[in-house]
Amino acid sequence: MKIVIGSDHGGYELKKIIKKHLINQNITVDDKGCYSTDSVDYPEIAQAVCNSVAEEKNNLGILICGTGIGMSIAANKIKGIRAGLCHTEIEAKLTRQHNHANVLCLGGRIIGTELAKSIVDKFIITEYSKDKRHLHRVSMLDNSEVKC
Repeated sequence: MKIVIGSDHGGYELKKIIKKHLINQNITVDDKGCYSTDSVDYPEIAQAVCNSVAEEKNNLGILICGTGIGMSIAANKIKGIRAGLCHTEIEAKLTRQHNHANVLCLGGRIIGTELAKSIVDKFIITEYSKDKRHLHRVSMLDNSEVKC
């Protein structure tokens, strides 16, 4: 598995910490930007990360902006992406299990670094539920997508 990661300027500092955390666990990380605290347009970063995740089905993505909201909105516009904005470990677990999320969104100005690391870890280790209810609902989501 590879983690594709990206942030805007508001999430840059947390992205650096999360990237190091993942590398220390011997997880391959593909950083799609940004690379400083200079202002950037978050939809471009979201698109770069999500296109990579959508093309390589076994990859997961992490997007970080100031609140996580903008990245979440942008990510969910891309076909094949189910992004979840998470503030707790249980949200990370349930969005993977029930919604089959393949992109985690975080708010760099909202949550602390240790909590963010725990959320990332929970997101990565949790597997999709094979329960018929969830499979049916994810299929409904997938069938409602439009190509952006």
